[in-house]
Amino acid sequence: MLRNLNNATSNWKIPLYKIYTDDEDIRSISRVIRRGMDWAIGPEIEEFEKSLANYVSADYCVAFNSGTSAGHAALLAIGTKPGDEIIVPSFTFIATANWALMVNAKPKFVDIEEETYGLNPELIESTISKKTKIILPIHYAGLPCKIEEISKIAHRKKICLIEDAAESLGASVNKKMVGTFGDLSIFSFAGNKVLTTGEGGAVIINSRKLFEKLKLIRSHGRLEKQSYFSSISKANYVAHGYNWRMSSITAALALSQLSKLKKLINMRRKNANYLSSMLSKFEQIKLHRELSGYRHVYQLYSIQLPNSTIRNKLMQFLAKRGIMSKVFFYPVHLTSFYKMMGHANKSNLKVTETVSQRILSLPLYPGLKLEEMRYIAESISEFFESV
Repeated sequence: MLRNLNNATSNWKIPLYKIYTDDEDIRSISRVIRRGMDWAIGPEIEEFEKSLANYVSADYCVAFNSGTSAGHAALLAIGTKPGDEIIVPSFTFIATANWALMVNAKPKFVDIEEETYGLNPELIESTISKKTKIILPIHYAGLPCKIEEISKIAHRKKICLIEDAAESLGASVNKKMVGTFGDLSIFSFAGNKVLTTGEGGAVIINSRKLFEKLKLIRSHGRLEKQSYFSSISKANYVAHGYNWRMSSITAALALSQLSKLKKLINMRRKNANYLSSMLSKFEQIKLHRELSGYRHVYQLYSIQLPNSTIRNKLMQFLAKRGIMSKVFFYPVHLTSFYKMMGHANKSNLKVTETVSQRILSLPLYPGLKLEEMRYIAESISEFFESV
């Protein structure tokens, strides 16, 4: 029987995720704290930006206080106008669609395909109108969407491509990193991400012009040639901006996490492969498998069940055994807010709705132990025997 793994912050024997930390994370944060200054605009921010850009093989990176503010800033930087249409999936976290509303644009939902759970390239082209200015796909759960095909469409139609790569840092297609297919790409460092700082985000770009615009948007529209908090010079405000800066403490933690990202991804992949080896025997379960040439980083470990009834019963069954599971994602167009705007009636998203009724994410994180994975598999086996 699995030993009791409860801790002070959770009643789950096996939570959905646990953050992997080591002494270097603590030392990195402590160094910033102990110096007693530059907590807001310290050197760690620029160092992290350069390191992350180098990691994904991009020219520039701008760090933000969240993935959501990073996405909002990206749409502002490219000059999105009121009424512009942005093609997005409904099978995503709600921020992806909300970005359009933040700049008074219109989210235009397109259905997903059943292999990666990303935007279906075969449906995108027929959805494009004269008002379509942006295609905004997501890479679900750490597995790249069919981004090569989507990129070709965007290039041919001369439409801006923005990758929502919030869940997929380190993933790749044919050895090309996720985040380098689009004109801009957005990453998140929220608590359950592959690289986490609790909160945080970044925009990756190859355009110097957009790089400079993003920095203005991030910090009050202030032209910063030196630290605002360490200079007696008069600040020069040249644009409308926000306070979306990443703190130096957060950036220090991000640098420490980035230094071990390869290790973290390898641990995730190893655990995911072990889970898959045990769950593949269940004909009622469909695994979220890599396509040829694709590299999955398993930010989430998602399975599909035959229908919502079995899915929901399994979720409750696992909960009684102390195993957390969660649905990522319920369709955005069926939330109360988007239904109020009429999206539920005008959207034809059969695959999105079907997958959302069957999807379930099981615990997966770097430190997940063999005995815990066996307990998950044994519990699932007991469930199928009982039904």
